[in-house]
Parts: sequence; C-alpha cells; structure tokens
Amino acid sequence: MNELVIGIRERYTRICREIEDAARRCGREPGEVKLVVVSKAQPIDVIQAAIEAGVRTFGENYAEEAVEKMKQIKATENLSWHMIGHVQSRKSGLVAGAFDYLHSLDSLHLAQRLNQALAAVQKSMPVLLEMNVSGEESKFGWPAWDEANWDRLVPELDQLQQFSNLIPTGLMTMPPLMGASEMARPFFGRLGRLRDFLAWKLPNFKWTELSMGTSADYIIAVEEGATFVRVGQAILGPRPVR
Repeated sequence: MNELVIGIRERYTRICREIEDAARRCGREPGEVKLVVVSKAQPIDVIQAAIEAGVRTFGENYAEEAVEKMKQIKATENLSWHMIGHVQSRKSGLVAGAFDYLHSLDSLHLAQRLNQALAAVQKSMPVLLEMNVSGEESKFGWPAWDEANWDRLVPELDQLQQFSNLIPTGLMTMPPLMGASEMARPFFGRLGRLRDFLAWKLPNFKWTELSMGTSADYIIAVEEGATFVRVGQAILGPRPVR
C-alpha cells in the first residue's frame, strides 16, 4: 500500500470517527450521518487511492469532468456517485445517466428536464432540494433566507409531485464562506427548521435528509442535524492548481 493510500485512509478514518463522536454527543445514531467524499478537480490517481483506502461514496461538482473520471476508474463494485454542484439543464442527460444521487435540484425547470432524461433511461433518482438560506446572490437554490416567506415556497415545491422519476428526500445548502466554523451554525439551523416546516406543509414528500457541512464545518453540521456531510480536501488533500 503506497503512501497516498495510507494518508487518505488515515484522514478518512479520523473524520468518520469525528462524525460518529459528534452524532453521539447530540444523542443521534452515528449511522444517521453519511460521508460524501468530494473528489472534484482531483486527479484519477487520488480517486483510485481513495477507493483503495475504503471510500465508496464520491461527490462531484461538474458533470462532464465526473463522467470522464468514471470512464477511467478501474471497475469497483458498490461505488456511489453524488452530483453536488449546480446542474445546467442541458447537462440533465449526463446527470441522469451517470449519477446515483443529486444534491442540488434548484428549480422546476431543472426538475422537468431531469425527469425527462431519467425517463429516457428508465431510471429514478433521489434528489435534494437546494435552498439558499443566506440570501447571497452568488448562491443557487430556492430563496429561503427569510423565514416569514417560507409559505411562498410551498405551491412551487408541491409541483414536484408531477415528476415521477424524481424522489425528493430532503434539503441541501451551502452557507457563506466564513473564517470560523461556528459561524455556519445559524444557517444550518435554518435549513433544519425549513425541513420541519416543509414536512408539515407537504407531508407527501420524504424530508429525512439534510446535506450540509464541508471540510470547514462538518462537525457543526452534524450537531445541527446533517445526514450528509460533503468533505473533500480534509480527506483527499489539496486540489491541484490548474
């Protein structure tokens, strides 16, 4: 086993343990939290080393880049690929064909295109609805920063029921980039409250999942109820400079 594999395995094992410990401190079952290892912009040898180190769930931000990687990676059973970045509607076919989970459904237009693409390959896909809980113009997602306006989201989100190949399972967000991990807590808390609100208003959907937390703040995210955390460089190391 080479040094790259050993290093990734050590970091992966440590972070898995930290996630489990954080869950237990909150009275949660450790198995409730799933770790997605973010491999965007990482070269094939790093991803292959991660697989050898035991990683089985990867998150990618760019559909075309991810599909090329998937073609090059040695066949391994039980790999799961999660699309976590913004999806242009014209890339719906790539996402439908290559990925197992979408964390970033952010509009009805994308839902319609993705549903059509999934139907064409006779496939269903679990999806998370991306919510902008910070109000940043640079963020994608449904506008959810003002809790007084959450009622306005309900009629539009209810229309997702028409897309039979999509399986909404919960929510995703990205907080603002800040210096201290603790500063992300209010945004994670807001996403949790929004999930509870939507579970009350739209009980026909499944609202069990919260995707939030990255290398900078995954412990805080777990403490606030995350069921998916997306950790990349803290496990795989810095991304190569392009």
